[in-house]
Amino acid sequence: MPSINLPNPDRSITAYTLSGEPIPFIRHNATDFSRIAYAAAHVVADPLANNDPWLTPAIDWETTLKFRHRLWDLGLGVAEAMDTAQRGMGLGWPEAQELIRRAQAEARSREDSLIAYGAGTDHLVPGPDVTIDQIIAAYEEQVGFVEGQGGRVILMASRALAAAAKTPDDYARVYDRILSQVKQPVIMHWLGDMFDPALAGYWGYVDADAAMAVCLDVIAANAAKVDGIKISLLSAEKEIAMRRRLPAAVKMYTGDDFNYAELIAGDDQGYSHALLGIFDAIAPAASAALAALGKGHNDEFFDLLEPTVPLSRHIFATPTRFYKTGVVFLAYLNGLQDHFTMVGGQQSTRSLQHLAELFRLADKARVLADPDLAASRMKAVLAMHGVTA
Repeated sequence: MPSINLPNPDRSITAYTLSGEPIPFIRHNATDFSRIAYAAAHVVADPLANNDPWLTPAIDWETTLKFRHRLWDLGLGVAEAMDTAQRGMGLGWPEAQELIRRAQAEARSREDSLIAYGAGTDHLVPGPDVTIDQIIAAYEEQVGFVEGQGGRVILMASRALAAAAKTPDDYARVYDRILSQVKQPVIMHWLGDMFDPALAGYWGYVDADAAMAVCLDVIAANAAKVDGIKISLLSAEKEIAMRRRLPAAVKMYTGDDFNYAELIAGDDQGYSHALLGIFDAIAPAASAALAALGKGHNDEFFDLLEPTVPLSRHIFATPTRFYKTGVVFLAYLNGLQDHFTMVGGQQSTRSLQHLAELFRLADKARVLADPDLAASRMKAVLAMHGVTA
């Protein structure tokens, strides 16, 4: 196994020898799994575009779409145009529309493609003059676009609504209106403020339990139009509490990138399905673990998935909204893209120390597909930062 010199928190440089045996890439069908599992997929930037990265996104469409096929080959669904795709952090609504159009065309090319698309209000700039009616219209525009492409909707949280809502009733009014119009049941998406500070106080309360009660009332009033809800609060206790209060036909999709293994496994009162950004980064491990769970091999499920949890906790460490950098960095290390460049220059949001620890944890989690390639690419990043590897 290769060795590489990595920086330590005390600023020293020491040799690290890789030891993880890579989890092999094995094709699966979604029917092999006893849980529905979506990976929120990232977009691949085009590093050769002549653009200003902070101002104008440039996307490598071929590589971006090829990655979606890889997820489908592993039996995973694709949660498209979500926050993992830098929605609201470099990817605007015009680029998201193009991504949705292209991804839906790819999905139609195969029978085993599970995909759903984020629809929100991000083309509406939050501000004191934005009205609830304008927010409803913005949601209607994006939901209409997704459904017009033949796609299924993931109803994303709205920064504009968080800024404009005066009471919980404003949330109920918006969601009741949108859910009454959708053509097929949607996946709702409650993203905590650790992922997006602009969503603080969502559902009308800072207190998570009070907010949850409002959300549950909205779901109960529209249960026939809600396939499930993804919550991303990074609290297993809160997710389990909400899961046990959902209407019987409404699914819980865990968005907890800290506690997903135990939440997917579940307990004697139920379990969570998955809609996770970390599944982009650890797709072969997630696929293998879900296949084991589908066979009733719970010990194998945990043996495969639990070692990825420290890696995920590191990638999603505070400030959590910068987790996309770690996801893309792993794609680079694993040869799934030829560069470590992100839309909006977001590769700069994590330090070299953070990336070095990510490398160690990825090795321990067995998610470096080709250790020699990963070491070579890590050395290139180190050299750019002045570290001789």
